Amino acid sequence: MENDNKEPAKKVEAPWWQPALLMFSRLSGWIIGPIILAIFLGKWLDKRYDTEPWLFLVSIGAAFLISIVGLVKDAMKEIEKFDKK
Repeated sequence: MENDNKEPAKKVEAPWWQPALLMFSRLSGWIIGPIILAIFLGKWLDKRYDTEPWLFLVSIGAAFLISIVGLVKDAMKEIEKFDKK
């Protein structure tokens, strides 16, 4: 026979290290992603328009600014989470 007194499902808590690993992954992505895209885009643009190294340097500079903005936004979200607790 089935148990008629069904208990509500218990909420499974994440391991203590999981939030830190997720935050590390997000923040690392903000550094690695734009830079890798800028490297390939800058080299391609320089070859296409024969402007070596100027468009490469401009794309790396833009990627740096995008990384900084993304890092600050994500860091502020994490700080707000700690303030709520």
